Amino acid sequence: MELSEHIKTANVEDVTLRRPFHPALRGTLCVTSHHLLFSNRKDEASWQLLILLKNIDAIEKSVENLFGYPRAVGSSGTITIKCKDLLVLQLEIPGMEECLNIASSIEALSSLESVTEMYPFFYRPSHLTLLGPWGLSTTEQYYKQTERLWDRWRVSKVNSDYSVCPSYPSAVIVPREVDDDKLIRSARFRQGGRFPVLSYCHHSNGMVIMRSSQPLTGANKKRCKEDELLLQAVIDGSELGYIIDLRSAQQAQQARMTGGGFESKSCYRHWKRIHRHHERGKVVQESLIKLVEACSDLSHSVDRWLSKLENSKWLSHVHSALSTAGLVVECVERDGHSVLVHGSEGTDNTLLVSSLAQIILDPASRTVTGFLCLLEREWIQAGHPFQQRCAHSAYSHARLKQECPSFLLLLDCVWQVWRQFPLALEFSEALLLRLAQEVYASNYGTFLCNSEQERCAAGVKENTHCLFQSMLKPDIEEQYLNPLYEPTDLAIWPSVHPQSLQLWTGMFLRWTEYAQNMEEAREEVWSIVKEHRERV
Repeated sequence: MELSEHIKTANVEDVTLRRPFHPALRGTLCVTSHHLLFSNRKDEASWQLLILLKNIDAIEKSVENLFGYPRAVGSSGTITIKCKDLLVLQLEIPGMEECLNIASSIEALSSLESVTEMYPFFYRPSHLTLLGPWGLSTTEQYYKQTERLWDRWRVSKVNSDYSVCPSYPSAVIVPREVDDDKLIRSARFRQGGRFPVLSYCHHSNGMVIMRSSQPLTGANKKRCKEDELLLQAVIDGSELGYIIDLRSAQQAQQARMTGGGFESKSCYRHWKRIHRHHERGKVVQESLIKLVEACSDLSHSVDRWLSKLENSKWLSHVHSALSTAGLVVECVERDGHSVLVHGSEGTDNTLLVSSLAQIILDPASRTVTGFLCLLEREWIQAGHPFQQRCAHSAYSHARLKQECPSFLLLLDCVWQVWRQFPLALEFSEALLLRLAQEVYASNYGTFLCNSEQERCAAGVKENTHCLFQSMLKPDIEEQYLNPLYEPTDLAIWPSVHPQSLQLWTGMFLRWTEYAQNMEEAREEVWSIVKEHRERV
């Protein structure tokens, strides 16, 4: 079916657009295969609002007005559009049939499942080209640039056809003394084939952070000697390594009943296991829904609002992530031990904790380029299932499937670090807000699909543009720079005390008057700093 066949009514005149904190506008509404376009012409001036249909999370057809404005008299319908970036719009459309047709078209085109039908495959800006390499770095390039890896580590192409682990990239970094046959056997012993691979090597002491999925020990306490040898090769004669299991001890025990499990002391004698419980999946998604609901309802008293905010438990997930990342850093930096991080699948909380640990530890990861390279390496190449996790945001009425805002949680945690250490990160909140928007709906192919294997099959790299490459163009990168940045080689230790963690207002209150005022203040600060630099 052609995309245009979903469009039942393409244009409607005399549509009224209502947005919070803006006067109502009357104009023309157009529906295209990928966009909703509202244009307003007044005198000789014109104004347009362009919304990517993929950004629409929910549509409500209602005769009641969300913002309390009086309805127009006569036959008309009202559509409330709730976007994944939390923007809420209302359209009053003359003619009930046109209203229903517009709503039906939007619902169909905003929920396309075929990757190649999505807008990144049609986006062709004049300032970008599809020629040349796609992305910022490969596993091989990262290895070549990290000289401290050369003695004891190697790049393995054991997964070159994605048969060993469908969610891993084609190349991974592993201990030099472990051959590919051992890796294959270890992969069979790990859920989804996600055998332990290198995530980060510390610049000061050579200790590493590894990541994987859970071992498949099962109720019969199966073991895999190759997996044990792999982990033994990681610590290479040092006395001890730590396994940070992102489940409670009880959950890990229960996992054995369904074929999963954990590394036993008897088989992994030089590794000490520490359990840190992290919620995942549906629980975290429902937490986001409750948080956005609380932030959207400004009718309550402050006490009532704070109660709803606390009941969402969102900040408790932020606390867990930063706290466990701090534990990983403590093991590596202070105690001088290598760490293996895993939960169950190893595609969500595992990536969250390993990424945050690197931001705390590694000054390179706190630059604009380094941070985007980290996201590319630890989330995109490492197989976070973006298409499944970001299918819906906080407004959707669809039944939850595999949605989980793991990446948004990472951005919130990074914002907490940025707020506590305003000089330590080269990038500003603007970069985090851009990423929070792009991960749910984008012109670029960076966050499409669930793995490198799927992106290769769909031809993402050949037919779409890379977001990160675009963001690093000098004229664009300047928008995301922190004017107060002063680099430091030291680890930065964020506080996780309840009073230290705050609601990310720039994200969750971004469409309120408060956020608009804060944005104006940030722009003023940036202009003052730039003016001062020019004088110096």
